[in-house]
Amino acid sequence: MNFKDYIRDIPDFPKEGIIFKDITTLWMDGKAFAASIDEIAAKYVDKQIDLVVGVEARGFIVGAPVAYKLGVGFIPVRKPGKLPYKTTSISYSLEYGTDTIEVHEDAILPGQRILIADDLLATGGTVAAVAKLVEKLGGMIIGIEFIIELGFLHGRDKLEGYPCSALIEY
Repeated sequence: MNFKDYIRDIPDFPKEGIIFKDITTLWMDGKAFAASIDEIAAKYVDKQIDLVVGVEARGFIVGAPVAYKLGVGFIPVRKPGKLPYKTTSISYSLEYGTDTIEVHEDAILPGQRILIADDLLATGGTVAAVAKLVEKLGGMIIGIEFIIELGFLHGRDKLEGYPCSALIEY
């Protein structure tokens, strides 16, 4: 299936000069959405994944069904103050400032095999921070998967050393 056929371009969003790649049109099509999840999950059927980690918020839409397909648990990584139990966090740099993400401190046990799933790889800063957070808890990153990668932003550079791929590359 050519997943690019299901992505809508939105010119000048969120600001003038940017062409936003709208993934919601892929998610609205049941067959395309299912095929994208199936294709990601199929790569990891024989990799003994213990948990799938999804990044707030659109990463939940990708990560949770991948976890379901693999028959493993799902771990949400969220912005501060959104998780009810004790958390561990990491702060990371953005283009203008910093941000912080957190996960329950008991979400990942040392040695567990982790797949990180998100909708889009842009500059890579958030997912690189998620990878560090997973490793901080002792998890082993087996793969990082995206539906879309904006290669011209060189986000993969921040993920050097991690196996990662995307279904669609621009």
